[in-house]
Amino acid sequence: MEIKKYSRKEFLSFLGKISLGAAITPSFLMACGNGNPTIASRELSSKNLEELKQLVLENLVASNVDDLLLTKGLEYHTIVKWNDKINNDDSFGFNCDFTCFIPLDENNPKDGLLWVNHEYVDPLFVSNYDYLNDKQPRTKEQVDKEMYNVGGSIVRIREENGKWRVVHNDSHNIRITAKTPIKLNWENSIKGKNTVIGTHSNCSGGVTPWKTFLTCEENYDQFYGETEYANDGSTSHRKSFYGWESFYDYPPEHYGWGVEIDPKDGSAQKHVALGRFAHECCTLFQLKDERIVAYSGDDKENEHLYKFISSKPNSLKEGTLYVADTDNGKWIPLDWENQAVLKSTFKDQTEVLIRAREASKLLGATELNRPEDIEIDPVTGNIFVALTNNKSKEDYHGSILKIEEANGNHESSNFSSSIYMAGGDENGFSCPDNLAFDLSGNLWMTTDMSGSVMNKENGPYMPFKNNSLFVIPRYGNDAGKVIRVASAPRDAEFTGPCFSPDGKTLFLSVQHPGEQTTDVNKPTSLWPFDEDNIPKPSVVAITGDLIEKMNTLNEG
Repeated sequence: MEIKKYSRKEFLSFLGKISLGAAITPSFLMACGNGNPTIASRELSSKNLEELKQLVLENLVASNVDDLLLTKGLEYHTIVKWNDKINNDDSFGFNCDFTCFIPLDENNPKDGLLWVNHEYVDPLFVSNYDYLNDKQPRTKEQVDKEMYNVGGSIVRIREENGKWRVVHNDSHNIRITAKTPIKLNWENSIKGKNTVIGTHSNCSGGVTPWKTFLTCEENYDQFYGETEYANDGSTSHRKSFYGWESFYDYPPEHYGWGVEIDPKDGSAQKHVALGRFAHECCTLFQLKDERIVAYSGDDKENEHLYKFISSKPNSLKEGTLYVADTDNGKWIPLDWENQAVLKSTFKDQTEVLIRAREASKLLGATELNRPEDIEIDPVTGNIFVALTNNKSKEDYHGSILKIEEANGNHESSNFSSSIYMAGGDENGFSCPDNLAFDLSGNLWMTTDMSGSVMNKENGPYMPFKNNSLFVIPRYGNDAGKVIRVASAPRDAEFTGPCFSPDGKTLFLSVQHPGEQTTDVNKPTSLWPFDEDNIPKPSVVAITGDLIEKMNTLNEG
């Protein structure tokens, strides 16, 4: 797909600039991808518009400083960091990613449950295994430590005196790890099992209308490898990076799914109907009849964009999985019964879902440039997809794709697509990853330049320095501009942006600071600068006058 560069004026028309008196969001639209609750319909008043014109956003200069830097009007504090105790038995996991917040009482936005993904581990810090220099293989004890530090955490947090803190030892505080038994939400067993062991590679996620957490297994092959199929139907095993299969004989097919977590008791289930691939996220739209539309991207070069439509209310099991043909604007059903090429290649629908990547290519789905996070615009209902990059096609800086479902109908088989915002020097960002809309419909974006390529002289990413957090205002004098509001510590990326229900706090993960460390005694980052003097993935709360103004301007 050719990447076109658009002017600011064109970008605003693509985004869907709202005018005086236009209402925001039908009541059935769930902004689930970033954890926000339903956004009520509201209207902009003349007072709102005047305030918008006076709001000044100061663009933060790109920086390579080892710290979390914020633009004027913002401040942060750390809520929880790796290895912090969350109860008497459990500690917070490593490499935090997606976050979402559900209040315990809908009338109190300052007390609730925070879910945090733990995507993968750095063995140097977690298990004391020097994978770069150590001639000795991993031990089972080291693997067990790594297994504990992935998955996710539920922690109760409460704001008191302007600071969010974990309620230590609260009954809700639970760890989900690579050893937690998890049921498969499917009629058929997979590799002889209906309950599998653990979740890992947890990247982004979503929230269901019935207030449960969704966590998505992305690079699942890094821990137990992958099954590969030859043309004659024979199989072989591709080994993993971490080598867990040397100690635990768990089939790769048990991983690569969307996982639902019940915050009340931590029980979990994997949704086979959503397909198996490197799920970046799972973003839901609830139709008027309460059936569910779920969007998810496969975060790998030349992979695909998917949509699941349930056939029953509030179900993530009964329904049809589709893959996108963006060249022709069609959703193609991955339906074994009705697709001859699938029926001749796979033995049943379960195998189609397990091998969704292969099935999608057989059906002619469009190969995309690493589709990552997906968000639904609360103003227009359009779908925004972060395409991070694709170096194999010399797309180094990525773009954001917009999907417009035909007639605004999310269960339509047809759509139009446009790449309206390309990364690069002109727009001031590179490698878009996580997206989030705030309560006023402003678009927030984090970037994911690899630590191995950031700040390299004469490299394509040098002008952008460290990964950053950006906002694209929808209204006012800065509407349509890409404004950097935060810069991440060295080697880190920001992930999982999620706004509190009142819009006054942005929860944000700081993932893998110091990732390029080769000697634990000489880490490349020391953030968050605590007494241990080593880098620690953490979740922070960003607050301040700027966020409050941007989120309350349309209250009337």
